Amino acid sequence: MTYQFPKNFMWGTATASHQVEGGNVYNDIWLMEHTPGTVFVESSGDAVDHYHRYADDIALLAGLGFNMYRFSLEWSRIEPEEGEFNLSELEHYRRMLAACHEYGITPMVTYHHFSSPRWLMRHGGWSGDKTPELFARFCERSARYLGDLTGAACTLNEINIATLFSVLNMFRPENAEAQPEQPPAWMVAAARSLNVTPQQFAPFMFAAGPKAIEIVQKAHRRGVEAIKSGPGAYPVGVTLALMDIQAGPGGEEIAARVRYDVNESYLEAARGDDFVGVQTYSRFRFGPKGMLPPEWEVTQMGYEFFPEALEATIRLAARVAGVPVIVTENGVAGDDDARRLEFIQRAVKSVASCLEDGVDVRGYTYWSAFDNFEWMQGYQMKFGLIGVDRATQARSVKPSARWLGALAKSGILP
Repeated sequence: MTYQFPKNFMWGTATASHQVEGGNVYNDIWLMEHTPGTVFVESSGDAVDHYHRYADDIALLAGLGFNMYRFSLEWSRIEPEEGEFNLSELEHYRRMLAACHEYGITPMVTYHHFSSPRWLMRHGGWSGDKTPELFARFCERSARYLGDLTGAACTLNEINIATLFSVLNMFRPENAEAQPEQPPAWMVAAARSLNVTPQQFAPFMFAAGPKAIEIVQKAHRRGVEAIKSGPGAYPVGVTLALMDIQAGPGGEEIAARVRYDVNESYLEAARGDDFVGVQTYSRFRFGPKGMLPPEWEVTQMGYEFFPEALEATIRLAARVAGVPVIVTENGVAGDDDARRLEFIQRAVKSVASCLEDGVDVRGYTYWSAFDNFEWMQGYQMKFGLIGVDRATQARSVKPSARWLGALAKSGILP
């Protein structure tokens, strides 16, 4: 028995600027990578040099069969100093968009994927009152230059990521009674290097707490307005890190609380958007004292190998947000591509199940296109459909990429 996906279904893969471009020296992530004592295990360096190799990379993705490519703008390239916009960098991203159209790929542009200009920290980073206005200005300038070639847009990647990190750490069994921690020494050192206080140094991934939640949500709303003010007519939404939160015996109360704080509260805020981006990798289980250990095989990231988590989060997003769903990230980290292939096959089967039940799912995007820089974990985590020899930057297509690309071409799931 087979399933036929809708003809206009988007089959994509994704990257983020800092993780693939290389040499993003003006942002807060690069600074943190190079601060003594940092939690980043290595520097991003040249990454996979997508900045210069994007045309060949996009042609490769199109040749495999993908019809959508999600990538992000690097704010710190476009506005390296406050108020100074770099036209040559906007032109670079315009060439990327044009390359997508040349190869028949719909480009989905993410305006912010974790990395921010260093100068933003002078305004309190993602806890600063001025940040929504500054982000909206960046969105407006960029959309004005790029909007006519854009196929879809995301304002912020994983708007709930700092809340996710904070809540999951709170409910780890060993931290059940823990009090809020002071900033670690390496973060204090990073702040001092910019001549700002530790309170002002609030990178996106680490900006938790009620004030930061308010600022990030406001930035999203202002960003949507700014993007829509430019040329082009395309859907604009936000992406969420949605883990399938499950209750073990006696864990119903904690699971419900975590599910609301991390998932549902943000989905409620997405009700006015054109779509919500679902980004799911696994599940977390909770007992009466906090998180439960994994039951099954774990991936390089320490997540359970549980592709079916995607079905639960798609259904939750559709029910709570009430808007169309696009799977903007889903994938697995590991060296065994046979396991990656099984993960993808089970995940897309979950998408098909949702579609059969009438859930409005518009696309599936695998994370990631390449084995790339995975933030604090560096280059150890292998998510990519395409391997990269970082000594030569040579690309190697994995069997999982060919299988998913063939599915994208045919739309038929056997």
